[in-house]
Amino acid sequence: MPQDFHDLTVWQRAIDLTVCIYKLTRGFPKEELYGLVSQLRRASISVASNIAEGRGRLNRGEFRQFLGIALGSVFEIKTQLIVARKLEMGKQAEIDEAASLGEEVSKMLTSLIHTLESEAKG
Repeated sequence: MPQDFHDLTVWQRAIDLTVCIYKLTRGFPKEELYGLVSQLRRASISVASNIAEGRGRLNRGEFRQFLGIALGSVFEIKTQLIVARKLEMGKQAEIDEAASLGEEVSKMLTSLIHTLESEAKG
């Protein structure tokens, strides 16, 4: 089953999300470098990384597990973006873009997880 992950649209969009998060957090206060900046960046990298690692695993069950971890990281990002918005950190348009990408990736991951679960049952 191990296959190239580059062909997965969800991985491509997760990379877009990571780039968006990095651009957004450049504008955060310097005192947040080891706080919200670090948390957002690590969570965003985790999404694409777990999709890629899962794609390289030996079976669909393992792939699904890594997609679940990626989905959890997206929910971390969503939460952290809410905090950033409430603290008025960064540009609101960039937060909106990141939130939108996060929602898109979340839906794609959920759909892929359901597909893999259905295939396992069928």
